[in-house]
Amino acid sequence: MTHVTLRSEFETLIDPYAPVAQVGTGFDFTEGPIWHPVDHYLLFSDMPGDVRRRWDARRGVAEVKRPSNKCNGMTYDAELNLIVCEHATSQLVRERPDGRREVLASHFQGQELNSPNDVCVHSSGAIYFSDPWYGRMPVYGVERPRQLGFQGVYRLVPGGEPKLVVERNLFDQPNGLCFSPDEKLLYVNDTVQALIRVFDVNADGSLSNARVFASGIRSELEAGLPDGMKCDQHGNVWVTAPGGVWVYSPRGELLGKVRVPEMVANLAWGGPDFRTLYLTATHSVYAIPTKVGPRHEPYMSGRRSGGGQAASASPAAPILADGDMRLDPQRCAMIIQDLQNDVIVDGGAFAESGAPGHAKQQHVVENVRRLAETARARGVAIIHVWFVVEPGAPGVTLNAPLFEGLVDSKAMVRGSWGAAPVSGLEPRPGDFVVEKMRMSAWEGTRLETILKATGRDMIINTGAWTNMSVEHTARTGADKGYFMIVPEDCCSTMNADWHNASINFAMQNVAIVTRADAVIRALG
Repeated sequence: MTHVTLRSEFETLIDPYAPVAQVGTGFDFTEGPIWHPVDHYLLFSDMPGDVRRRWDARRGVAEVKRPSNKCNGMTYDAELNLIVCEHATSQLVRERPDGRREVLASHFQGQELNSPNDVCVHSSGAIYFSDPWYGRMPVYGVERPRQLGFQGVYRLVPGGEPKLVVERNLFDQPNGLCFSPDEKLLYVNDTVQALIRVFDVNADGSLSNARVFASGIRSELEAGLPDGMKCDQHGNVWVTAPGGVWVYSPRGELLGKVRVPEMVANLAWGGPDFRTLYLTATHSVYAIPTKVGPRHEPYMSGRRSGGGQAASASPAAPILADGDMRLDPQRCAMIIQDLQNDVIVDGGAFAESGAPGHAKQQHVVENVRRLAETARARGVAIIHVWFVVEPGAPGVTLNAPLFEGLVDSKAMVRGSWGAAPVSGLEPRPGDFVVEKMRMSAWEGTRLETILKATGRDMIINTGAWTNMSVEHTARTGADKGYFMIVPEDCCSTMNADWHNASINFAMQNVAIVTRADAVIRALG
């Protein structure tokens, strides 16, 4: 089966001839796929059959729960508790590994929910779920009257009541939902309206600025409508649709179509490297290899309730033996620090320091660019760290020559050319940006919040000022318990002597010092 390429970017995400393998069949109607990141199996539901099953490559398909309350969408929270949408009970529940069951949501303003359908978890721990009324229909649920007069989307914080986060009459049947990689956007589709809406996610978790992201997701020739939906690591949206799965760019452009033999209801990435797309498609479950992975969700870090890292196939530390390093991309973040015009470009505020010349000698921009390209493709979180001050540099203490020089030079001012990233290292969709006013990337920033939320404990440390910003970040990272990897040809400072002194002495005690090509090979 050949998939359909509409824009060239599609073939960077999936091979147009990628095989569609059937891993199980003979079911009534499959839904709710979710991959266990530690024990490496796929869970999926069969609503008409009122059963939940699992699949793994060694044992194949096995039944795990009957009856299952006609469960639909499923996901895990950060502690690997299973979050389940139940059609038969109109409840959202949490199932713990020891079998305990907790009802998270069942009513809104004293009336029963329609039937929670699909669910996703924010890095804050808040749960967002859709509530159409399919679970009150025959076959897919238990036929009974509705109590609510609308179909909504809700946010649920730990210990709280569900809060409606969309207008009551905006959706006919809200269904699949997913966050963008940076969690600044929430996508929600509507099966009846055959479209996807996107919302801004505010700091308090509320939604605003609703607008149509994609519409007309229907066909008179092929079965399929918007149902399950996921975001990949680059911010592309993969949604079930006529003929299989349609893939949209973050700008809403239709990039291509993944062709599947049966009507697809939902999808989820899985496999040891999260590069296999599993699709629940009517009577069967299919698996397709992809070149891209999912946006990193909290559960993918693989931490069980009770604390501590769950047992995993991944090593506890990077493997470095005879120059052969191996890194798990899902545990890695790449920091690109201080590579801004004022720092390393001729004409910048610090040009007379010699920094532009040493950056060219190190080929630092090109080395960081190509390493970042590979890292993004493998699922590594990319974090840009910029030194940015407001005009007049308020809040910058003049307690060191470095900061005095910054103020005297009127450098790194927000909105100026000097504070902008150098050409070729601009952030891409899905990257993070962290701002600072000190040497270290850790001091007074949200860096560690991002690392914890995305489950990253290995840091590829690149940027300008090898002997200052890069070294300070490596020292503090090591103290905090992170594995620090410094590709020395992705760093530069004022001159080779200062660079070599840092690389050959201080860095050796706090980081694995290597080169860009070795890191690229290590990421697979």
